[in-house]
Amino acid sequence: MINNIDRAEEFFSERQIFPIAGIDEAGRGPLAGPVIASCVIFPKTLPSPIPKIDDSKKLSEKERNVAFWYILKHCHIGIGLVNEKVIDQINIYNATIIAMEMALQTIKICPKYILIDGRIKISTSVPYLAIEKGDSRCKIIAAASIVSKVVRDRIMHEYDQVIPGYNFRKHKGYPTREHYNLIAQLGLSKIHRLSFNTSLN
Repeated sequence: MINNIDRAEEFFSERQIFPIAGIDEAGRGPLAGPVIASCVIFPKTLPSPIPKIDDSKKLSEKERNVAFWYILKHCHIGIGLVNEKVIDQINIYNATIIAMEMALQTIKICPKYILIDGRIKISTSVPYLAIEKGDSRCKIIAAASIVSKVVRDRIMHEYDQVIPGYNFRKHKGYPTREHYNLIAQLGLSKIHRLSFNTSLN
């Protein structure tokens, strides 16, 4: 029984429960593009020097990229992606669950326990704990948030090249004033989530 959520990782380490996975997503709020989830498992010992690993929203782009390449090199990673068409069909909450389950299914080793960011219920035989603001409270979830954010940002950078005019590289499809203005001028693109933009159809 974990009495102090903020010490969850220490709880497992002290009891030699390994491996532990962290799962988080990026892209629940944007008006366009996919939702991405990542599952990360640390090795028993992280090699030094360890970069700053925190909630991806608290890191600069440079810090995220440094952490991303470190995690990619030293950790096990699984990725799940659900595109905007499916999001429109099943809603963003269910799409997030599917992306998280995909991320867990694609990781090469099976964790003994999972820590998930937010109030999410996934389908898995592995025991898990959903933690509100987990990306700020658990390093393993923060690592998953970094991977998800960097992967999604790179996807949106690619979309910026093939669907010009919406400046996806800058706002990544989030509901900024600039994005709303561009939608008003250009209409919705093929990667916009129609269920998020019903007032603009």
